[in-house]
Amino acid sequence: MKIGVLGSGLMGKEAARDLVASDGVEAVGLADIDLERARQVCDGLNSSKLTAYQVDASDEQELANYMRQFDVIINALFYSFNEVVAKTAIEVGVNSVDLGGHIGHMTDKVLALKEEAEAANVTLIPDLGVAPGMINILSGYGASKLDQLESIKLYVGGIPVRPEPPLEYNHVFSMEGVFDHYTDPSLIIRNGIKQEVPSLSEVERVHFEKFGPLEAFHTSGGTSTLPLSFPNVNTLEYKTIRYPGHAEKFKLLVDLNLTRMDYQVDVKGQKVNPRDVLLKVLEPIVDLGDKDDAVLLRVIVSGIKNGEQVTYEYEMTTYKDRSTNVTAMARATANTISVVAQMIASREIDKPGVYPPEKIVPGKLYMDEMAKRNVHIKETEKLEKSHVNI
Repeated sequence: MKIGVLGSGLMGKEAARDLVASDGVEAVGLADIDLERARQVCDGLNSSKLTAYQVDASDEQELANYMRQFDVIINALFYSFNEVVAKTAIEVGVNSVDLGGHIGHMTDKVLALKEEAEAANVTLIPDLGVAPGMINILSGYGASKLDQLESIKLYVGGIPVRPEPPLEYNHVFSMEGVFDHYTDPSLIIRNGIKQEVPSLSEVERVHFEKFGPLEAFHTSGGTSTLPLSFPNVNTLEYKTIRYPGHAEKFKLLVDLNLTRMDYQVDVKGQKVNPRDVLLKVLEPIVDLGDKDDAVLLRVIVSGIKNGEQVTYEYEMTTYKDRSTNVTAMARATANTISVVAQMIASREIDKPGVYPPEKIVPGKLYMDEMAKRNVHIKETEKLEKSHVNI
């Protein structure tokens, strides 16, 4: 199988790392607008399977010429490219996957291409990171085991292994993105009704092995396509995991209007956006640097099976790989998109159209493949009066 990667940033690089290490993959392309950057990544990965390409993704002809050389394209570019890459995939008859990005309804625009993808006999799967991505696959897998799905509860957090004040947090993706997740309202389903609740609200205590008490609270974007795929559930909620006190501290920053995009103050005759200042102030404080991170995940899927109340719980704790210096978040994210791309290329997934991960990725196979990459997801089945490990 031949798989092309768009973007040689962190996620593109780590997806390429997994692809060249996979037996079934014979050729990997790594494309970037900066050829030298792509070459440096290829040199670092040191594989005869890997070739660097110079591609300007905003040039649709250049993009098409690159994409048609491969069986599947992994789009690891900024989310604003997701729609054009999906349309080009359909045009050239190549399967494609992306890391998602619900801002500006980008994933909705990709999902809207379903009929065109079917007609072109290509498979497109957006939203293949951790959240969205891994949580969708596991939610879909749990739901597939039930006769009637009633509830999905999701908990995910990328946190430092050794937290430091004042925020006990180091970012593993854009702090601007973190601000958006903390300030936009969170879509949930409660008592069967879709509704919005404020982000940073309804803080609850959660516990993971090897960690002290943690907290979880609503943030936006996490439920992704799940409300569309499972509109009849009684409960659907997504919460972000952090160390205790984090939500309260950030809530104060939000309440002080320090995170707003549309707000300015006059400072000595100059208009200043406090958000821009806060981002600069936080930069050295929240930079992960050489510190170890962990990704914690818990997906709880409940409903009726054979007339009994049953819950399937999926739990993962993944750490930074010290041997390669790859963050836990990069490992969990890049391995997810690489594994699913390979499933399409090997025809384990062989259904043309556009599908969210929960509707098409085989959960058991996904978990087995992630375990081979030392990303272990534990599944537990709990009956109403007892529970057994699977």
